[in-house]
Amino acid sequence: MDVLKFSAGNITLSHIKKLLTTHSKIDLDIRCQPSVQAARDVVDELLAQGKIMYGINTGFGKLANKIIPTEQLIDLQHNLLRSHAVGTGPVLRVEIAQLITILKLNCMAQGFSGVRWDLIDYFSKLYNSDIYPIIPAKGSVGASGDLAPLAHLSLLLIGEGEAQYQQARITGIQALEILGLQPLKLQPKEGLALINGTQVSTAILCFALFQAQIVFDAALCASALSSIAVNANLSPIDARIQILRRLPSQMHVAEILRFLTEDSLQRTVKKRVQDPYSIRCVPQVMGACLGVMQQIAQILECEINAVTDNPLIFSKEKEILSGGNFHAEPIAFAADQLACVLAEIANLSERRINLLCDESLSGLPSFLIKENGLNSGFMMPHVTAAALSSENKMYAHPIGVDSIPTSGNQEDHVSMATSAAFRLLEMIENTTDIISIEMLAACQGIDLREATVQNSALHEIYTRIRQHIPFLDKDRYLSPEISQVKNMILAQKFELPCFLDSKVNVFSERVI
Repeated sequence: MDVLKFSAGNITLSHIKKLLTTHSKIDLDIRCQPSVQAARDVVDELLAQGKIMYGINTGFGKLANKIIPTEQLIDLQHNLLRSHAVGTGPVLRVEIAQLITILKLNCMAQGFSGVRWDLIDYFSKLYNSDIYPIIPAKGSVGASGDLAPLAHLSLLLIGEGEAQYQQARITGIQALEILGLQPLKLQPKEGLALINGTQVSTAILCFALFQAQIVFDAALCASALSSIAVNANLSPIDARIQILRRLPSQMHVAEILRFLTEDSLQRTVKKRVQDPYSIRCVPQVMGACLGVMQQIAQILECEINAVTDNPLIFSKEKEILSGGNFHAEPIAFAADQLACVLAEIANLSERRINLLCDESLSGLPSFLIKENGLNSGFMMPHVTAAALSSENKMYAHPIGVDSIPTSGNQEDHVSMATSAAFRLLEMIENTTDIISIEMLAACQGIDLREATVQNSALHEIYTRIRQHIPFLDKDRYLSPEISQVKNMILAQKFELPCFLDSKVNVFSERVI
């Protein structure tokens, strides 16, 4: 059984990727426990002194001026979870619920949240027993934290809410009974610490970035296949051109394309001095996409370890400070950037499909079918790609620039980060469909040209597709075949490192 050992505040994107791919258990270094207890002690000490502290013995948001009697402080924290668990929409997928649990645990374990160790221990036991919260996707504006979705997560600790276990939906009390645990009675500050933070938007963006990397790899493979199908000029991927641009990410993309196409085209006769931009400018466009993805990864490396609840407890100084780390603007901006990346990857792929179908540009039969007229070939697959590409452009509109006041104007500027991140999941689906269509179209073009894929890496890609999808000699039902290639992409059958030999090191600066 794989176990990921980590210390509080020191999770990496590589750790998270491992958790998602290997379903590892977690083992948090307990040396953080004294820091957690020290922050808890500060809360208890200041309460004993009668100090008024936001969310600890006051109401929340606009109700912060309401002082809560000592005998009602536990009810205050429980009421907070119940009143805020008002999410709607589809349930977040299990992988994202896993990440949210880990990130919330990692935040509280750093000793600035004022919670007891029991909360961290409960989350660890739930995670390691494959019990994951049922969290509706909608209902967060991304400031004061991801309040609604985190409330759904946190209800499990008090035996309420819902969870998923062994593909069944169970109640919160059933989840605790499976573990032999009693519902927790939340102490002052604990409910607020649980629902305040950016863990939901961060987890969704992490998952989307991992998926985007898979899509990025497949898009480069599709681009290389299309280059062969249209008998492309290889000079645009020459290393000397990229050096003059000075962008490392562009250099990396061109090197990958050289690796995938060397020996494939050098024996063919070039029909054009310059190809259309969708072929010629792949290093520039995809290089820019890679650069943005690398920047997003850097932001996420910080955010997955950030302490983002409020107020924060500084045990050495015995101070409690109110701040705004719950505001998820960095995640909103990063999600908007990734939306632009996905829209451009999809747009470029759609343009290559159009190129392949246009006999005046590709030199191939119109719509990639021999008896066109009688057969429509790839006419409608291209229409589908065009529809999905345009839908992506709509989704790419920036969400992080939107804001709507809430809580009686106390929370008068919000990030909308959760919405910004969530829309990426649909964009990934659309982009993967488009690339699947391009891969099928490119293989069809290669066969129609009767070209031989000389490059061993690209030949492996071509063969993997042709093992499942035969040449289109006449019209047939293509939707299941598009889905089949899509499933291959998402199963990482075209992840680029698996095609590299030990002599090539172009992936030393991968996104993750």
